[in-house]
Amino acid sequence: MSNLADRKWRLIRDDSRDGATQMALEEIAARAALEDDVRTVRTYAWEPSTLSLGYRQDADTVDWEFCEREGIDVTRRQTGGGGIYHDRYADISYTIVAPADEVPGDLMDCYELFCEPILEAFDRLGVDAAFASAEQDAIYRPSCYLRDINPAHDIVAPAAAGADAEKISGNAQYRQRDVVIQHGSISYALEPRTHVGVFEGDIEEATFTDRVTCIRDETGCDRDEAVETIAGALQDWCAADEATWRDGELEAARELADRKFGSDAWVRNREVLEADSQ
Repeated sequence: MSNLADRKWRLIRDDSRDGATQMALEEIAARAALEDDVRTVRTYAWEPSTLSLGYRQDADTVDWEFCEREGIDVTRRQTGGGGIYHDRYADISYTIVAPADEVPGDLMDCYELFCEPILEAFDRLGVDAAFASAEQDAIYRPSCYLRDINPAHDIVAPAAAGADAEKISGNAQYRQRDVVIQHGSISYALEPRTHVGVFEGDIEEATFTDRVTCIRDETGCDRDEAVETIAGALQDWCAADEATWRDGELEAARELADRKFGSDAWVRNREVLEADSQ
C-alpha cells in the first residue's frame, strides 16, 4: 500500500466508452481532485476501438481510410509520445489522478510511485515484468509501442530477458491545474494487423510482434481475470473505495468530449480551447 492511502480515493471500474469521452473523463477526475479532494484510480476499455494520438503527433501519420473502414475511432491525448491503438478486447487501460502537491515533483520518481500498482498487478498475474532495464532504439516513431523503449516509464516482459525483453505496457503523465494525471495502456492480447494498419507507411506485422508481448501470451489468463487483478492492485495501493462517476460527471465529460476530444480541430490540428470555454 502506498503512502497515499490515508487520503480519499475512489476506484472506478469503468464501462467501455468512446475515446473522446475516456479522455474527457480524465479532466473531470482532475476537477474532482482539485475541487472536491477526491482522488481517482480506474480501469477502462475503449468502444469502439480507438487510436489515441500523442499530443504533438502529426495527424498525417494516420491512415484515415483504414481507420474509417475498420470502424476505428481517433482521438488525441494530452500526453506526448506516439499513437496507441486501443483495441476493445486486446487493450486494458488505467488512470491515476491525484493533486500534484501530494506526489513527487520529480517526474521519474512520480512514475516509479504510480507504476507500483501496475507492477504489483503483473506480479499477481504471474507476469515477469519490470521497468525496462535498457533503452531500445525506435523502429517507427509514430507508434508508441514501436518507439524507443525508455527505462523511466516503459514496462517490459519477461524482465529476465534484459535488453531483449518486449514492451507490455506504456505509461505517460501530464499535469493540469496542479493535478497529476497518469494513464497507461496494458497489452492483454496482440492485434498486430490493426496496430500497424492504423498508421501510414508499410509496416510489417512481425515488426510489432517482435517488439511487443502481452498478458495472454505470458500467462494464458483470461481478460476478465486480468482486468480484475489490475483493478484490485490499484485499489489496494491507495485503499480506494469502490465508486461510480458522480451525478453530473458523465454529462460534463460528454460535453467536453463533444467540444474538444472528439472535434476535428483538436484531433487533426491540436487546436486548444479558448480559456473561457474550459
